[in-house]
Amino acid sequence: MSPQERYQRHIAFAEKVMTLLDEGSFTTTYKFAVLLALVDLCLEQTRSDGSAPTSLTTRQLAEKVTELYWSHASPYPAFSNPDLLRQLRAPPGRQAAILRVVCRFREDLIPDPSLPLARARLSSPKNFERTVREVEWKLIQMPLPRLQIFGKDEGRFIYEINWSEDVRQAEVRAYQCGTESDFDNTIRFKDQVSEHLVLLSPLLRPLIQQKWADMVSRLNGLPENALREFLFGSDRISLEPVRAGLVEIEEGRCFYCEERFRDSGNRAPVVDHFIPWARHPNNAIENLVPAHGRCNHRKRDFLAAARHVEKWTSRIRMHTGTAGQLRTLAGKRTWETDPDRILGVARAIYLRLRPDVPLWFLDRQFHPADRTVLQRVLG
Repeated sequence: MSPQERYQRHIAFAEKVMTLLDEGSFTTTYKFAVLLALVDLCLEQTRSDGSAPTSLTTRQLAEKVTELYWSHASPYPAFSNPDLLRQLRAPPGRQAAILRVVCRFREDLIPDPSLPLARARLSSPKNFERTVREVEWKLIQMPLPRLQIFGKDEGRFIYEINWSEDVRQAEVRAYQCGTESDFDNTIRFKDQVSEHLVLLSPLLRPLIQQKWADMVSRLNGLPENALREFLFGSDRISLEPVRAGLVEIEEGRCFYCEERFRDSGNRAPVVDHFIPWARHPNNAIENLVPAHGRCNHRKRDFLAAARHVEKWTSRIRMHTGTAGQLRTLAGKRTWETDPDRILGVARAIYLRLRPDVPLWFLDRQFHPADRTVLQRVLG
């Protein structure tokens, strides 16, 4: 297939997704959650050769959807009487079932329901497992069989599944418990779809988030721009608990310019998401690096240059001393650690870059993507 043909197929797929997002029969925000989860999982499950996954499981999808709804399951602070944002077209008092399930898990986290999901999972593994199984059942029962419906017609252009809306809960429960069951939990992507999702993720992610926030704003009578940060922002979890430990691991130097930190000003240490939050939301310890405030400001949401990628990958490989230090820090702070997941995202992004794409190096300097280095360190 020629580059022009590939480009045309990507555009045709994007147009179908946009049509699906504009289709007005959504009664809940589930379709947005499923689409966004599929994009994220395709990035995270990218293989070492850079290829996107050909299938996912309903379990993987349920964990990701739980993660997406986690911040939504806390009261919206701008309400005069803080309460959950409505995410269901129904009379007041009713709420989307998945959001209710996730909210119940948060409420069970006594005495601190504000815990990040990674910490909540560690502190209450049984409740987390129960929550994910319930979310998985709801996804199997409702949005997954109906996601690809336009009006009254179904057009399966994203994935195939081996069940319909009349799937029996007992059959799914048996599969979840590991007992004999005919249920097949595989979500099989149509030809090249996972590659479309990875390549189009910088466009699809903000588009889906915008449509999601727009629906929530209409259901709650609130301005959309006031909701985006609450629903999807990077500042919901403080990175302060791991800042000092990250600085110590880098021996008091900025990860990027390698100059020493100072106590104040633009050379004071802050925590930066190496893979920018705008590209993929990930607070795992492996994605966090200490940086001068100045370097962090200059980098913003740009992708870092190949030299930084080389340093970063060597830092998080399981056999290195630094990786051990990061795991120790994560253990002390009950922080999320997942090197394979963030490496998958890095492969999905970097191994598809054109050589002429500018990557941030230092200050106002940008270097072209060095494909040779990127393939060597990420392969």
